Amino acid sequence: MDDDDKRRITDAAIDAELESGEREPTRKLALRQVFMRIGRMSLATLIIIIGVILLPLPGPGWVVIAAGFTLLSKDVAWADRVVQRIRKRLPQDDDGKIPRSTIVTMVVMSVAAMSIALWWQFGR
Repeated sequence: MDDDDKRRITDAAIDAELESGEREPTRKLALRQVFMRIGRMSLATLIIIIGVILLPLPGPGWVVIAAGFTLLSKDVAWADRVVQRIRKRLPQDDDGKIPRSTIVTMVVMSVAAMSIALWWQFGR
């Protein structure tokens, strides 16, 4: 890939960023937003992969996968649809938010399950 190709790809990414989402006042800020978007999508993909690895291991695999999809949903439409499906299956208040007690219960049960599994594996 030569410099002309790199420049064209960069210009296309900046133009696409200027056309979508919030309007950045300068091309420099638009380029920064492109890199932020790529970084966020890469991190979300890594989190999803870690969640898939955690599924057969002791750990909160499904919770990690859901967190990865939540992060990915900021930039990808199909991931947003997956997050909406996940939210429909969770208990919600009248205003559509997940009750704090449900979140605390999920965290406590995940930590307890991981602790028991680690104790069972290494502490006996």
